[in-house]
Amino acid sequence: MLGLPKETEMSKQLPKKAVYAKFQMNTAAKEKIDADISRITIVNEITPAKINIPAGEEIGSFFVLLVVLKRKDFDEKTVATLSKLIPQNILFVLEFEGQSKLAIYHTKLMQTDWKPTESCTIELRGLNLDKVWENIVVDIGGVSIADGNTLDEQIAADERRQKIEKEIAKLEKQARAEKQPKKKFELVQQIKKLQRLLQFCR
Repeated sequence: MLGLPKETEMSKQLPKKAVYAKFQMNTAAKEKIDADISRITIVNEITPAKINIPAGEEIGSFFVLLVVLKRKDFDEKTVATLSKLIPQNILFVLEFEGQSKLAIYHTKLMQTDWKPTESCTIELRGLNLDKVWENIVVDIGGVSIADGNTLDEQIAADERRQKIEKEIAKLEKQARAEKQPKKKFELVQQIKKLQRLLQFCR
């Protein structure tokens, strides 16, 4: 799967009941997972022995989980919950009726767009598994790391930038609709202040 080396392939069903029992989930949490997920299978195990890339300081191995969904508009919190419950680094392949998207949880859930399952691939790039994992996060999250930033710093900066851009759009809409000159001027000043802030979110 995903064009990964044959040595990494496996097929181990992860019964939902086993997940519920192991993590002592309450009924509401079980129902949420049940509403979204039909089946969970471990399809690849990436280890130094299997891909000839050494372990990193933080990442010694990771798994690829195929999650067959019951609906396309699944609740993202379900996948985030799964990744927090299973104490492993996991790359998710979320599949629904021949379409798939890749998802990964790194400080937050990141995912690609839907595309035909057979055209979903991922490349293992890096001198060790820390770097391979970081590159996968970058690819899936569409993260562009600015000079001097770590991956986590860049993700935080991107989130701040998105929040500010949203706020600017909201204020611009208000300013266009505002009839009172004084109020309009105040809104424009707020927008300019936020635009200056944006320059530091790199």
